[in-house]
Amino acid sequence: MNGTKIQKVIGHQIFDSRGIPTVSAEIMLESGIKAWACVPSGASTGKHEAIELRDNGNTYSGKGVSKALGNINTKINDIIRGLDVSNQSEIDYTMIKFDGTENKSKLGANAILAVSLACAKAAAKVFKMDLYKYLGGINSCVLPVPMMNILNGGAHADNNVEIQEFMIFPSGAKSFNEAMQMGTEIYSQLKALLKSQGLSTAVGDEGGFAPTLEKDEQALELITDAIEKAGYRAGKDVFICLDVAAGEWNDGNNGYKFPKKNQIVKIDELFSYYKTLVEKYPIISIEDPFSDDDFDNFSKFQKELGHKIQIVGDDLFVTNAKRLKKGIALKSGNAILIKPNQIGTLTETLDTIRLAQRSGYRTIVSHRSGETEDTSIADIAVATNSGQIKSGAPSRSERVCKYNRLLQIENKLGNFSKYGEE
Repeated sequence: MNGTKIQKVIGHQIFDSRGIPTVSAEIMLESGIKAWACVPSGASTGKHEAIELRDNGNTYSGKGVSKALGNINTKINDIIRGLDVSNQSEIDYTMIKFDGTENKSKLGANAILAVSLACAKAAAKVFKMDLYKYLGGINSCVLPVPMMNILNGGAHADNNVEIQEFMIFPSGAKSFNEAMQMGTEIYSQLKALLKSQGLSTAVGDEGGFAPTLEKDEQALELITDAIEKAGYRAGKDVFICLDVAAGEWNDGNNGYKFPKKNQIVKIDELFSYYKTLVEKYPIISIEDPFSDDDFDNFSKFQKELGHKIQIVGDDLFVTNAKRLKKGIALKSGNAILIKPNQIGTLTETLDTIRLAQRSGYRTIVSHRSGETEDTSIADIAVATNSGQIKSGAPSRSERVCKYNRLLQIENKLGNFSKYGEE
């Protein structure tokens, strides 16, 4: 096609939802078509993630992104200018090859991903298609069940709660629209419950409430009550998902310690703790129950509870096909969290999703704690029929914009849309 070659790419500094600089890229084609994309930033990050290039200088407490922007405006611009924007893999692997490092530390995964996503959006415009349809084709029709993080702890909140995320999972809805109704009603009921008990209704990074509680189990009790008060059945209509983020609990040599309580916990105690929670509460999914390299305990946990719940690797896999292959061989879990900025290109993200799905792993497309108004993950979730998405609480515009995009897609698909996993 005429006019599909890349004419120029420009990097821009913007701010994420925590007021920290991040990267946006704008692509211009010879035809005059333009598209932009923004990348988020994580607070609780796995040590095997691709490198988010920061300045480490005096401005923005070292969090500036001028180095990443400089790479977009010079090196990346030079190597992809003239490439056909519809050849996503060529664009992505050109950047990967030029970077030449395992973790994209030369150009920065934030710089590379911004350009990668912007190219996909520009190509979708060329073909006058929505991004989800351009990426996934005619079979893109599954609206994901939202994992809504409605109560925050861990690294996402300055409270005494050890578990990082307590999420509701309205899998009993008949449509994404109904799931949003259920989620917002439960969120509202939880706020009322917290207020009635004199607990804080301030929110954490991802829009979930962040009260100081007597113990982590109180969070599960409050959420179960909120589900019932909203008129839904806990364990039937709505389930609970946890993101433990146990990488934050690692105390060396795969030992664990609750950091806020400063309490050492033995591995058998941790197993027992999780089993007790699953028995007592309507928990259907636990993410990162162990640390970044603890494949063995993930495997043991999968053997014991994998038939009953979803065991999700986030920091364990970091959207990296090589690490996922190891996990598949060792049977370390049965699901993977997908975060494009963990790996740094759209092509590698889609490759990892395909590998997971071929291997019987569930895929959950996810946001980050420091988010932007970019809604690419919503389109990626539908494009890949992933069936699940994490985008935080139904609160704060950088979270809600992803949900609103999914509502738009559901309306576009009409009767051809499906909700949740088959």
